[in-house]
Amino acid sequence: MNAHLPHPTIAEDLARLESTLRRYGPTVTAFSGGVDSTLVAVVAARVHGERALAVTGVSPSLAESERAFASRVAAELGLRHRLVDTHEIERAGYQANAGDRCYHCKTELFERLVVLAKAEGFACVVSGDNLDDLGGHRPGMLAAEENAVRKPLIEAELGKDQIRALARHLGLPNHAKPAAPCLASRVPAGTRVDAKVLAMVEAAEAGVRAQGFAVFRVRHHGEVARIEVPAADLPRAIERRVELIAACKRAGYLFATLDLSGFRSGSLNVLNPKVRS
Repeated sequence: MNAHLPHPTIAEDLARLESTLRRYGPTVTAFSGGVDSTLVAVVAARVHGERALAVTGVSPSLAESERAFASRVAAELGLRHRLVDTHEIERAGYQANAGDRCYHCKTELFERLVVLAKAEGFACVVSGDNLDDLGGHRPGMLAAEENAVRKPLIEAELGKDQIRALARHLGLPNHAKPAAPCLASRVPAGTRVDAKVLAMVEAAEAGVRAQGFAVFRVRHHGEVARIEVPAADLPRAIERRVELIAACKRAGYLFATLDLSGFRSGSLNVLNPKVRS
């Protein structure tokens, strides 16, 4: 096989995704800057050119570092990109954080994108949900369904591994970027979410990041910041404990703890009654 040609599976996956997006017509992509939505936005642009728009919702739940990253990636890839303000934090259901916060957040975003799409003649709004997102507690999926948001990665039968492979093949700069859920995902269900809490989490995580950690979370437990890093990074975190404590205290926490279980995506789900049920 010619070394310059893509592996047949990658070529087939790409063709299937292109065909799916072509069938939709001009699209607005809900663009976070993560690998999933970036792949969708890039392939939509390949198919629809200037009739493909990537839109990032900006609110206190989006860390400034993530907003800047999304803008930088979009510019590097030549995407049509727009920032829109979203106001999920003003929604009572979002503030209450009763286990379905993502539903209220996604509803706010998708409603705004649907209005934009209709006003500017786009055929539909698309998201970066993939096969690995199916199942489990995914209230954001319901918001997508209620707003007729299309899911091209799911319809093209693509999971996370295939998406990463396609992203590498297309040379996407974020093909290896770890997932970066919104800041509110660091707040346990039942704890009210407001701008102050989100600002504390963002500041604490910026401090942890400044110590050279790439994969981590700062979980918000009132006056306590619980830091999760991969198990392999625990010794280094202990070595940097003075700096990590200082970063959390500057953010407004009284106490900082290091979780000896290590980093686990979705670790707060054990406190979510909707997941436990």
